[in-house]
Amino acid sequence: MPETPPSETAKRYEGKAKILYATEDESVLLTVFKDDATAFNALKRGQITGKGQMNCTIAAALFKYLATQGIPTHFITQTAPDQMTVKALQIIPVEVVVRNIAAGSLCRQTGLELGTILPQPLVEFYYKNDDLQDPLLTRDRLLLLNLATPSQVEELAQMALQINQYLTTFFKRCNVTLVDFKLEFGLDPQGMLYLADEISPDTCRLWDDSETDPERRVMDKDRFRQDLGGVAAAYQTVQERVLQAIAQFS
Repeated sequence: MPETPPSETAKRYEGKAKILYATEDESVLLTVFKDDATAFNALKRGQITGKGQMNCTIAAALFKYLATQGIPTHFITQTAPDQMTVKALQIIPVEVVVRNIAAGSLCRQTGLELGTILPQPLVEFYYKNDDLQDPLLTRDRLLLLNLATPSQVEELAQMALQINQYLTTFFKRCNVTLVDFKLEFGLDPQGMLYLADEISPDTCRLWDDSETDPERRVMDKDRFRQDLGGVAAAYQTVQERVLQAIAQFS
């Protein structure tokens, strides 16, 4: 694959952080990660220098790690610093969020204090719909909208909890606490469920275990959301620690 994006005619989808292109193999897509940054349903926009390359590298490493733990993912190979090939899937329009510590919307909606450790991981479902601002769904609403079958909902929850267990352990090796994270999934033509999208500081809340200051410990997109500064440096630190931990596993 070339390191420059293919022609516009091959573009199949463009989201806030990535562009998907068709390839010569209809079962394979090329994902190009962007430096664009958005928050609050794209009401806040900006650019983070090098974000595309860092997120692509982090996601590739974590996908490969999860595959060794038996988690099926859409990742095939990283073809350039900001590009990877992935399996073409039918994406389920549901964002699955796993929370280990209270932060973000969970604090705003429940009154829980930031940093409250949850007694057990909390799995939430959100409707992936920009027009509706990605609302939180109950399982009954999810089924009412025919976004997934009952068995798929159960599989989504169970796989998300498995991934949480593996990632929590992995990030501890990085001296990082996994506060919460968002996952997306898709189905292949045979109906098999795969982890899709990305796992990166854009989709995870990550706190540096070596820092106690509430602002200095933030290593994720909250630095952009909250105008904390040092966003690229925080992403770079995450990348370095992830690659170091991967090297220890190999």
